[in-house]
Amino acid sequence: MSTIRLTAAQAMVRWLAAQKTPEGEPFIAGCWAIFGHGNVAGIGEALHGAGDALPTWRGHNEQTMAHAAIAYAKALNRRRAMMVTTSIGPGALNLVTAAALAHVNRLPVLLVPGDVFANRAPDPVLQQVEDFGDGTVSANDCFRPVSRYFDRIVRPEQLLTALPRAMATMTDPAECGPVTLAFCQDVQTEAYDWPETFFAPRTWHIRRPQPDAQELAEATEAIRRARKPIIIAGGGVLYSLATDTLRSFAEKHQIPVAETQAGKSSLPWDHPLNLGSIGVTGSSAANAIAQDADLIIAVGTRLQDFTTGSWALFRNPERRILAINVAAYDAGKHRAIPLVADAKVALEALSAALGDHRATPPEPQLKAEWLKAVDAATAAPGDNVLPSDAQVIGAVQRSVGEDAILVCAAGGLPGELHKLWKASRPNGYHLEYGFSCMGYEIAGGLGVKMARPDREVVVMVGDGSYMMANSELATAVMLGQKIIVVVLDNRGFGCINRLQRATGGESFNNLLDTARHVVPSSIDFAAHAASMGAIAEKVGSIAELEEALARARKADRPSAIVIDTDPMPTTEAGGHWWDVPVPEVSARPQVNAARAGYERNLKNQRPAD
Repeated sequence: MSTIRLTAAQAMVRWLAAQKTPEGEPFIAGCWAIFGHGNVAGIGEALHGAGDALPTWRGHNEQTMAHAAIAYAKALNRRRAMMVTTSIGPGALNLVTAAALAHVNRLPVLLVPGDVFANRAPDPVLQQVEDFGDGTVSANDCFRPVSRYFDRIVRPEQLLTALPRAMATMTDPAECGPVTLAFCQDVQTEAYDWPETFFAPRTWHIRRPQPDAQELAEATEAIRRARKPIIIAGGGVLYSLATDTLRSFAEKHQIPVAETQAGKSSLPWDHPLNLGSIGVTGSSAANAIAQDADLIIAVGTRLQDFTTGSWALFRNPERRILAINVAAYDAGKHRAIPLVADAKVALEALSAALGDHRATPPEPQLKAEWLKAVDAATAAPGDNVLPSDAQVIGAVQRSVGEDAILVCAAGGLPGELHKLWKASRPNGYHLEYGFSCMGYEIAGGLGVKMARPDREVVVMVGDGSYMMANSELATAVMLGQKIIVVVLDNRGFGCINRLQRATGGESFNNLLDTARHVVPSSIDFAAHAASMGAIAEKVGSIAELEEALARARKADRPSAIVIDTDPMPTTEAGGHWWDVPVPEVSARPQVNAARAGYERNLKNQRPAD
């Protein structure tokens, strides 16, 4: 057997560069790295030697560079991924939030944090977390519950099995998620005689599991019997590349479609059967149909509480759920009729089995009335009026092309965007709302632009999220990745302030002006963004925002546009109840009134019948 002598880190990098997509591209597009003593000598030297075979990018924060990697994979429908490496200790632990985000959203990313010495000779080393009762524990054990596959590399030859298992996880449609290889820093530098065959290029195909015949028959019969079915399109529709199949299925069988946050853009916004968003942030049209539906056909969605209105949305006593999902775990939730299969394959098989069967399509005025509400909410305000989030969304929508990709994450904006944004093309709506992670937005926009360089990328972010994580704007400038960032400054955490008030609370510790302070907050976001190299300006009206967006679209580098907004208004049309517990006992009448309303809504919950 012919061998080649390499360090463990060199072997890992060389092997990863040889893993290909069916199109011949490297599955691991490159590596985000912040080096420290736990990875600079081993992995750092190996990445330097690889050069463009596995390019390395320098981030400014471990969590956000991982967010960029995750957004890259999401934008490419999980067909490619990135690697992220850090040192041990705080560098590694900064990745844990990003790992959880990828885990919740079922997105592939390869995390390779450095680890303590396998030989333990210099223990305890700088940044080492010691467990007083278990000598095998390090900080990286925090990754175990938020990784789909976890391994600690304590000998070089363990990579012979660990690396193929990592790739198998990231390319499996059901098991897909974050992989963590905690790489002991001394082992990274140890040499081993590797079989040359280990480094032969390999192509990884994304499998499409076929439906079980019995499950397919039961699903077909459920649809035939349904009088008022509705399809809920989740992220799995996009990941399966099933948007055209969904459209054909809906049209042939005349079944209306509603979209989750992850599934939005599965159908064009103006398709007659696309009723818009579903659930807590749903359209009035979709929620009206869902409330009365007797069959909920959930395609590629895990039925999160925002989708189901905390299980108070579906009120038909005869309602059943048909869950089409590649993951049996998700297909079996809430006593659903399971159809465990790839979304595209499942819809094709169902359509063939249904033949010419057609449901009764929804009344067109439901959607027409909703679109009137959208246009009213997003119309420009009058002069000298502080705009709402919805009005800023309208300005951005009017200013960008239909092929643009809108990126956002946490706060009040996702709810408004889910209702109001008109997505015309698949993947044109990129929201991280599985984990609702503040600070994802700008880094996510960078990752999306790296994945889709041919499409315009617009990031919408509140001042709260901007303050949590903004440094990858500097990275976007450095890498020449043009994104447009619109910062909506409502002086605090406006979304949670509204929720606080809605549950009977006083405005407390959310808005900057009502939080404890000695000096009032006064942050010049435009100056801050400009200091990182972006073209930046602050605008004073919706008209000025649209003019600034036109300039930003013509610019040759990232732009940031700041606008003050009103923290209180939200779109009243549409929406649904969300289960946020209210205190049973309070000295304040507002809380007691909110509790009474909460208890009334609880009576509508039907999570498992």
